[in-house]
Amino acid sequence: MTLRAFPVLHAKDVEAVAAFYLLLGFSERSRLPGPDGDAGFIGLRRGDAELGVTTEESPRMLAGVEPGAGPRGELFIYVDDVDATVRQLRDGGGEIAREPVDMPWGERVAFVFDPEGNLVSLASAAVR
Repeated sequence: MTLRAFPVLHAKDVEAVAAFYLLLGFSERSRLPGPDGDAGFIGLRRGDAELGVTTEESPRMLAGVEPGAGPRGELFIYVDDVDATVRQLRDGGGEIAREPVDMPWGERVAFVFDPEGNLVSLASAAVR
């Protein structure tokens, strides 16, 4: 058995959130229906990175717990060109939390929100 871990986002609109991450270079690797027949889980992959998107009811249905409110973490995703990616997201109606900026550790980073309000950091090598 191969041991691995991956984050799972709880979403009101599984399809919309998955589509956002497809724009960031992820591809769909699996899909399971929910109780209503719509997408209940979509598994995504980008290189060795995996991400799951499931319904906001999932914690209640599977674990008997209520999901928390607000961002409690962030996804940090490397892209080829942060500025171009932010332009693409903005042109598509995406919400930008912070425009791209060169960080002291040598990366250019921007912060955006996915359609459900999850904080996403986008990074690439800083332009010298």
